[in-house]
Amino acid sequence: MSSSLVHKIDKGALPAHIAVTMDGNGRWAKQQGFQRVFGHKNAVKAVRETTEACAELGVGHLTLYTFSNENWNRPKKEVAALMELLKQTIHSETKTLMDNDIKFNTIGEIDRLPASSRKLVDDTIALTNNNQRMTLTLALSYGSRQEIIEAVKAVNQAVIDNKLSLNELNEEGFATYLNTNGMPDPELMIRTGGEHRMSNFLMWQMAYTELYFTDVLWPDFRKEHLYSAIINFQQRERRFGKTSEQVSA
Repeated sequence: MSSSLVHKIDKGALPAHIAVTMDGNGRWAKQQGFQRVFGHKNAVKAVRETTEACAELGVGHLTLYTFSNENWNRPKKEVAALMELLKQTIHSETKTLMDNDIKFNTIGEIDRLPASSRKLVDDTIALTNNNQRMTLTLALSYGSRQEIIEAVKAVNQAVIDNKLSLNELNEEGFATYLNTNGMPDPELMIRTGGEHRMSNFLMWQMAYTELYFTDVLWPDFRKEHLYSAIINFQQRERRFGKTSEQVSA
């Protein structure tokens, strides 16, 4: 695949928000004859290249599905290794975030992370808070169903406290109770690894998201693969319930 693909991208029609389900680390490691954690370690380059490419193009938001609620059920040794790798990666990439004016953000049940991981996450969020070129969001200990449940609870409490009338609640208002409040909904979701499912990721937010699936395993994902996904996105007709004739008009 040639890097000349970047020249085929219409910079005036970029998705404002790209979400990525980074799948295939374990399978990649097995193909190399190593344990699963080896795949996670080698996935860092894919994260770096994807982040750099989005910033270079002018994409405003990039959200990476890093660790799901369900991932806590994996073997304890693997979970511990992932938490340590998370710290190492954030620590090593903080300078790159600052040099490239990238704001760091997280969504999910961050309180479930080990204390040392939580502190590093909080410190990095604070350090990069004034950066404006792009926002990089890691979905950590995240699950869309749980996010929606917590939002419903918050809406209910607001009604009880007479801060909200249910008759006034609409889609835009409900979205303010979600983890992604203040962020545009993803326009493009990329899933690597050949699987074709949502896996409990941003299900409310991706009601009208264009889905792009690739067989490339995440550790092998590079800028050119991202460019290909964006080009595919730009070739689609986004109707939002309208007819093609209405969109054309």
